[in-house]
Amino acid sequence: MEFVDLIQMRRSVRSYRAPAIHDDLVIMLTAAQQAPSWKNLQASRCYVVESPEALEALRSQALPAFNQNSSAGAALVVTTYVRDVVGFTAGKPDNEVGNGWGAYDLGLRDAYLVLAAADLGYDTLIMGIRDADVIRRQLNIPENEEIMSVIAVGKGSKAPAPRARKPLGEVTRFI
Repeated sequence: MEFVDLIQMRRSVRSYRAPAIHDDLVIMLTAAQQAPSWKNLQASRCYVVESPEALEALRSQALPAFNQNSSAGAALVVTTYVRDVVGFTAGKPDNEVGNGWGAYDLGLRDAYLVLAAADLGYDTLIMGIRDADVIRRQLNIPENEEIMSVIAVGKGSKAPAPRARKPLGEVTRFI
């Protein structure tokens, strides 16, 4: 598939009939590792939840009802970044953005992940409304990692219609 077509067809899906299979998750996550990162520090981390018991526990205890429903039937990937690494030198921020660079790098990695999933025929939903404390405890995530998102990955049961995008001139300036 052409890359531009892949970008155009990818949607946030809120209904799943089957989770992504393990081998395909490995392919997606390996592709996501190719995302650029500050000084190639690769401070992004992923925690993949596949077992039915762990999925149920995470969904029921860490996600609000609407995200529980939207992610039912999918595997879950929790994404984090190690704080105070990307955008820092000798423990001090390199500029005013500070840990924003860790979030930036993780966003790039997440974008690669959802596009790799789409290329393999899977659908995704990036969820930011979640209980980070519960996720940290359940998945034993170290305190120095910032929990950002939970990404549902699976075979969607219905494809949503494309959503309108603002005109390029409204969000971009050429100087």
